[in-house]
Amino acid sequence: MNKNIKTEKRIRLHKKIRTRVGGTGERPRLAVFRSNKYMYAQLIDDTLGQTLASASDLSISGKINKVERAKTVGKTLAEEAKKKNISQVVFDRGGFSYRGRVRALADAAREGGLQF
Repeated sequence: MNKNIKTEKRIRLHKKIRTRVGGTGERPRLAVFRSNKYMYAQLIDDTLGQTLASASDLSISGKINKVERAKTVGKTLAEEAKKKNISQVVFDRGGFSYRGRVRALADAAREGGLQF
């Protein structure tokens, strides 16, 4: 399958998901983006258009596989959310399938105390 077709399909799916999923100040949206190398996650208040907290694995070094790095991102984001008194979120997987790194991030965020 052509890379552009796969990317366009994911973007189309993400737009469909975003019509149903939105974040507020009390329950922000946990948005996940996965590139070939890195993993990014943000807590977003869509009513104000503000990012409340973010985490990524850009600063993680060493020989760690991608799934373990995603778990670290989930734990880091959950810690930042606790500092800002955020316990409930809406999960936005960004059009990516819920398995592998996306699932690892979600599970680590749940273990860190976030509910979704």
